[in-house]
Amino acid sequence: MTTARDRGLAAALADARDRPDGAERCAELERIASRADATGDPRTALSARLALVEAYLHRGERWRAVEPVRRMRATLAGHPGLLDARPDELTRLRRHQRQAVEASFGTPRVGLDQARSLLDALAAELGEDAAPVAELRCRLADHLGDEPAARRAYERWSAADATDPVGGCAGCAPARRADLLAGWGEPDAALAALAPALTGWAEPQAPSTRRGERQAAAAGATAGAAAGATAGAAACTDQPERALAVGLLPWLRTGAVTRAARAHVRAYRRHRGERTAFPLLAAHLRFCALGGYLHRGLEILTEQLPELDRPADDLSAMEFAAAGALLCGLATESGLGGRRIHRPGHGPRPAAEVDVATLGTQLQALATALAGSFDARNGTGHQSGRIASWLAERPLAAPVSLAAESELDEEPEADPAEPGPPGPEEPAPLDAAMLAAALDARGEPYTAEPDGTLAGRWGEATIQFRLLGRQGDVLHARVVAQRRLPAGRRAEAYAFCNAWNHDRLLPAAYVHEPGDGTLVLAAGVSTDLSCGVAPAQLAVLVAAAVRTGTAYAEAVAALP
Repeated sequence: MTTARDRGLAAALADARDRPDGAERCAELERIASRADATGDPRTALSARLALVEAYLHRGERWRAVEPVRRMRATLAGHPGLLDARPDELTRLRRHQRQAVEASFGTPRVGLDQARSLLDALAAELGEDAAPVAELRCRLADHLGDEPAARRAYERWSAADATDPVGGCAGCAPARRADLLAGWGEPDAALAALAPALTGWAEPQAPSTRRGERQAAAAGATAGAAAGATAGAAACTDQPERALAVGLLPWLRTGAVTRAARAHVRAYRRHRGERTAFPLLAAHLRFCALGGYLHRGLEILTEQLPELDRPADDLSAMEFAAAGALLCGLATESGLGGRRIHRPGHGPRPAAEVDVATLGTQLQALATALAGSFDARNGTGHQSGRIASWLAERPLAAPVSLAAESELDEEPEADPAEPGPPGPEEPAPLDAAMLAAALDARGEPYTAEPDGTLAGRWGEATIQFRLLGRQGDVLHARVVAQRRLPAGRRAEAYAFCNAWNHDRLLPAAYVHEPGDGTLVLAAGVSTDLSCGVAPAQLAVLVAAAVRTGTAYAEAVAALP
């Protein structure tokens, strides 16, 4: 039998890319990379490991990307000019290098020496003052409890170019900065840092206070430097909800309780059902605990407790457990310790109805153990101290004038006579009207087909937009290149599509044979929007489909 290993490496890599996501795909990519190393094919080794890293990231296993990133850096060191003609791949590698360093903040399974080595290599290429390097230096120092070093790096990070393509999402940078400032005990500065990510979010007007004036002054002082971050936040699909979650405790600590309550309601409506939002749930639980919303906090804990058995990383599990333990402790002090919460079984642990007091003890033990594992790796006691400070927190001494808990649980009532469209940043269920509005806003002609498909011509491409899925909540864009190839060029057409899929993320290219002696080169991209989509986000998705679809059709037209 002929196996993938017996064929050429390029064919084996193409087969591996076509496999479903999973452990077998990752194992095959690793085998191909090792075989390429052994046969002296650095180009394929690099491509296989790039695909392997992206597979790990897609599976939520960021820590596993450290070793393949290190091997790719070693390959480049042995072949310095390998990516000279491929700057996009070099940028991808550097982004993955940043993500590998970030993995050390999320799990003790990554050695600090590994993280520092990758960070030093990135600094050697980009410079110490580059935004990605300064941010990583800042966050690593903060993780270890070296606040003076973290603050020095924070200053370099704040002064750097926020649009560096290696630095991650520029729209999320304000939330990352604010999270640090809040941890350093500076809620006013944290809220000022969040301002670019909250542009356009309608906030309630509160009476002017001296503290509020200081916040406004701080925000105004950084307005010029935040222009790039504001633009990034407008294009970031995680905003403003991520920024709202980060701002919950700073608002609560500065007395802006109405603002905090509204932010919690808005953000949790989205975060409650998003797998990737698990790291933000600790902020919601701490808000409920410290703001006096114990019943609501217990409902959230009950709803999200199963996610603790499959966390994004050890850091998010530690923080969720600590926030849950704080909530349970305060609830027990308030006479709610006997309330029972269902905890599903996981591994050897059977499902059980656990009282709040017992659950709090279990969560505290988990948080403390995870903090200890970080500190054992780090050689410090910072994470244990941080978790201990969380567990020692108590509700604010000043009166907290929050809305009734039942009001927080309810969706705002809309006037049935005037429903109105969603705001540009407000997620809503995807429907045909939203899709048509997104195309109308572009000002380009398109036609509506009887089955609801919206089709238009852009350059060399015909692009069809349709809603798929049982609930019509999957946006599918199909691209058809105008140029057709004769059926005799089938091998060339497949080679072209394989090369496109190897080098480009979108759209996924394929060959269709209509049976008339020609080959149709088509492509497609599907986006699951079952959690809703904001009109502004849908406009970005449509624009991306048009941009990448026309590039694909132009490449087909340029074939000899």
